[in-house]
Amino acid sequence: MAQSQALLAVHQVLEKCFHVIEQQQNLWESTLTECIPILSSLSNLAEQLQACNKVVFMNTPFRVFPDLQCRLKYKLTQAIEINLENLGEKMSALKKVRDTVTNQVTACFQMYEKHANTIGLTAVLERTCLCPSAADMLEWLQDVQRFYRRQYLSRKLLLHNIGPANLPNLQALPQSWSSVSEQVDQDLVPDTLLKVTYFMEICHSSLNGPSLELSGV
Repeated sequence: MAQSQALLAVHQVLEKCFHVIEQQQNLWESTLTECIPILSSLSNLAEQLQACNKVVFMNTPFRVFPDLQCRLKYKLTQAIEINLENLGEKMSALKKVRDTVTNQVTACFQMYEKHANTIGLTAVLERTCLCPSAADMLEWLQDVQRFYRRQYLSRKLLLHNIGPANLPNLQALPQSWSSVSEQVDQDLVPDTLLKVTYFMEICHSSLNGPSLELSGV
């Protein structure tokens, strides 16, 4: 295979990868947005359950209902469990995003390793004012992959000890969840996609029209 064909094969798999990341980032962001009301509900339920635990019902007018406190605790605990299940479903969606991106990035590196000798160092480092080099894009993909992995793992660890038995942490969950986002630059993926916008347009054009040499743009 000629050098130009080998580089084109790498460019095509890179373009596909960035397109998938664009889709997955939208899914990631929408899933995190859907988590907000669940986190808020969990915090409120934890506050109510804490209050229920502190009240001595025998000293209130509700003493005529001897099983009321137990019934309230049960209902609040059940509501917490249901919301935790819903949050678990959102975590599964985030995990799917992480895995999808990982698979795409792995495919890019496998394609590059397959053609690395044919492409050569000079060509893989070549860039223009509008189009990044293949080496640049591969490095950015590693950063994106690391972002999803770390963000998912941090959220998974946060939820590991969350439950009705740990009400203070459950009540503070919205703030703890937000702090995970603050650990890294949340604009990393959008900024990366912005840097490859022109590259993706050129790749798309080359697949649907006359062949274009990316390095010659």
